[in-house]
Amino acid sequence: MASKYRVGIIGCGGIARAHAGGYQGVDETEIVALADPIQAALDSFSNSYGVSKDNCYLDPREMLDNENLDIVSVATWHKLHAPMTIAACARSPKAVLCEKPMGVSLGECDDMLIAARRNNVKIVIGHQRRFNSAWTDARNLIADGAIGEPRQIVCHGGQGLLNDCSHLFDMMRYVLGDPNPEWVIGNVERKTERYERDIQIEDRSAGIVGFEGGCIGMLMQEIGRPNYQGGIVYGTDGIADVTEGRVRLLNNKSTDWEERPSDGMNQHVAQAKELVEWIEDTTEHRGAAIHGRAAVEIIMAIYESARMHEVVQLPLRTHANPLDLMIGNGDLPVERPGRYDIRAFLLHGESMKPNEE
Repeated sequence: MASKYRVGIIGCGGIARAHAGGYQGVDETEIVALADPIQAALDSFSNSYGVSKDNCYLDPREMLDNENLDIVSVATWHKLHAPMTIAACARSPKAVLCEKPMGVSLGECDDMLIAARRNNVKIVIGHQRRFNSAWTDARNLIADGAIGEPRQIVCHGGQGLLNDCSHLFDMMRYVLGDPNPEWVIGNVERKTERYERDIQIEDRSAGIVGFEGGCIGMLMQEIGRPNYQGGIVYGTDGIADVTEGRVRLLNNKSTDWEERPSDGMNQHVAQAKELVEWIEDTTEHRGAAIHGRAAVEIIMAIYESARMHEVVQLPLRTHANPLDLMIGNGDLPVERPGRYDIRAFLLHGESMKPNEE
């Protein structure tokens, strides 16, 4: 490679800084341009990462038109993931790294994939925990038969299915070797006007997923126990208890738990490094968009199960967001009125939370 890959970042908030740190850890990439509608956010980000003010834009499409980018990071709030990724693909960069969730409906995910195929662009979705060594250790242990045949995986999530829980459904597939989901049953509770980064979300939910091969995944969102990024996998011959910090393994060859700690390596650097390798066709990215789509499909199927009162067989045939449909149809009447957004404190310049004095 004669020169570094030119990187532009759309959105200059907190997750964009994680993306930027990832690119800074890879010799083959250079952040050359930024876009954000808030001037103060642009100024702060450009100062932190050494990007010239001449290459900072209030309009992301102007950046895409002017900067001849090789890689575009979409680090916006959820609603803009699809339109910004599609706009980036229309300018034919080599790759787009879009934050999770891939979209806020299955139709959005498919529109993104069509735009990528039309313009020969590789899309990665930012499920960076696929590069967490503990999660990869669990994947390898399960593939090697350390717990026998996996039968069930249980997770506890929070902050809406499309937010933290999208990582958990991705984790289920990742540690199991990325099996296809075959059916979903679930339900939701929404008695308040709850939003997360300006999208309508549920108060609580539960979902059960049947994967090819027979393992069943179960997720409880804000029910019973605190949420965390991990889960417990039960097999015919053992158990793997997985968090971001370690895997605890117990099987029929041991008399006590084996602690297997994470190596602590930066997941965003590893994600960016593998993106370069994918661009250069030396490997396929483990965060390729087909996996991000699969997580969204499971979430939409939980909503669809609640809407249709049935076990939903996949592939999902409803391309709109079923939660939005239920709310719009009055199927989830609000009993405690008053809109609130659980991530309102992320607005630029705002740090207050309701429970702070």
